Amino acid sequence: MKFQPDKANTQTITAYGPGWVAVDGQRFEHALLITSQGLLQPWCQAPFESLTAQDFAPLAQLGCELVIFGSGQRLRFPKPPWLAPLMAQRIGLESMDTAAACRTYNILAGEGRKVAAVLLIEAPT
Repeated sequence: MKFQPDKANTQTITAYGPGWVAVDGQRFEHALLITSQGLLQPWCQAPFESLTAQDFAPLAQLGCELVIFGSGQRLRFPKPPWLAPLMAQRIGLESMDTAAACRTYNILAGEGRKVAAVLLIEAPT
């Protein structure tokens, strides 16, 4: 029996660690927005405490059914008013630490779901 790795039809988070995330083998050390439809770009570079509603508003225009928010090294929740544009479009947002967000994104994207992940990357403490 020959074993071969599964090949994803979408961008995949291939590794992560304290202060970095790799997408398809390319390492990033700044906050990212990644979608299962192929978008990969820097996201808000402010720390969690400085995020605003304006940082979350563009996520409502991505055409996703779910946004996964990787809040850094620990679980933190965005303020409810920040999510109004997403709720108006009936788009869910799940908040989790960035490592869990990476794993969840890969599972959902691998299932063919229209999903986005915004990942805060924090320097190790």
